[in-house]
Amino acid sequence: MAHGKRMIALLMAAMLAFSAAGCAAEESSSAENNQSQLWVVNNAVDVQKDYVMENPSASGSLTTPMALRQTTKSTQTTQKQEETEEVRAIWLSYLDLKAMLLASGDQSVGEKQFTKNIETAFDNMQALGLNTVIAQVRPFSDALYESELFPWSYLAAGAEGKDPGFDPLEIMVEQAHARGMRLEAWINPYRVRNGANTREMSASNPANAMLKTGDAIQYNGAITYNPASKKAQQLIVDGVKEIVENYDVDGIHFDDYFYPTTDMAFDKASYQSYRSAGGTLGQADWRRQNVNDLVKAVYAAIKEIDEDVVFGISPQGNMDNNYNNQFIDVEEWLTEDGYIDYICPQIYFGFQNSTCPYAETVKAWDQQTTNDVKLYVGLAPYKIGLEDTYAGNGKWEWANNDNLLARMVETARESENYQGFSLFRYDSVFCPQSDVKNDVKQEVNNLKDVL
Repeated sequence: MAHGKRMIALLMAAMLAFSAAGCAAEESSSAENNQSQLWVVNNAVDVQKDYVMENPSASGSLTTPMALRQTTKSTQTTQKQEETEEVRAIWLSYLDLKAMLLASGDQSVGEKQFTKNIETAFDNMQALGLNTVIAQVRPFSDALYESELFPWSYLAAGAEGKDPGFDPLEIMVEQAHARGMRLEAWINPYRVRNGANTREMSASNPANAMLKTGDAIQYNGAITYNPASKKAQQLIVDGVKEIVENYDVDGIHFDDYFYPTTDMAFDKASYQSYRSAGGTLGQADWRRQNVNDLVKAVYAAIKEIDEDVVFGISPQGNMDNNYNNQFIDVEEWLTEDGYIDYICPQIYFGFQNSTCPYAETVKAWDQQTTNDVKLYVGLAPYKIGLEDTYAGNGKWEWANNDNLLARMVETARESENYQGFSLFRYDSVFCPQSDVKNDVKQEVNNLKDVL
């Protein structure tokens, strides 16, 4: 990559981070304690409780969703939003789906009850004014859909490989489209097992055979597909093609689970093979190239099947973390064509965040985007009513305000490349914990005023 281009990336990283350590702490308390361990940590610890993309927990009754105030839509929209429909999305994570799919004892609720649960959830989303669902259908080298490549997820019927007798993805697509909503299939490309899921793999899980050949790696109690493996990359691409060919999804979505660790011992053998074959890149740049190869191949595979299906990625909000800890070259994706259709950085920071203030971070991402990639912003309703521990002077911002989400959307709308937002996650918005339920209700009602 050209020297000038890399200098731009470094400058942008500085703009985004102000202090890389500060933003890193904001993203994850576990990262602060052990930078070499990202989503691969002590197997005794549920890493989902420490990892920002899927961590934010909320519990409540699916059948008693929070009531929303009926309002009229705001007319304060920019000309750009009038010309292009704003994507108003929400992440429906496997943690949200688990309660919709499984009853006590990990027994399947059955097709009828799951359909009813999804109808309730999608009605809640539509009542708020949302138009896009990002549903997690492959969290652990498994599938919440009929697949010839991956086994049924344990979430479907309580055990990996067990057929629930119905197709959750098919139901979600049908219910979303019946309401005029979009549905994107969210998959984790590399992750197979970690501290959040130590269940035994079924015989049909492709990771079993790949562990024997180095195409998957067991490291510190976790299992991941080897990002350097061409065989693993092809499996991931084929998995995407299977979804796009067999389901009427509107998009494919990756989150921020890429390289699981900064420890260079993780893939030392693969890197040595690369160098022995004449490769010249340093190990960090080689890792980034491996990810780029996968992202580009996924994009090409999708477009070959259906040009209208979009491909987007939701990296961390801190560009430096992405580049140096996740080993993803987001700057490449936002300047060169053929990688993604949209980027949705997780800008989970308040306006008063001491190291990554929201408005400045959105502006930096907007300025970073120089091709036709659309900018969505990932927002953090899971923080409503709570202390934002690593936010410095803004640590109580989410507890002392009731209109942050609305202000964040309106601020983002001022950006040239902005075309939407996504809320993390369903339960945090519609089934919040009792101690923040009133705070969430007020925030969400204020958000609805600007939608």
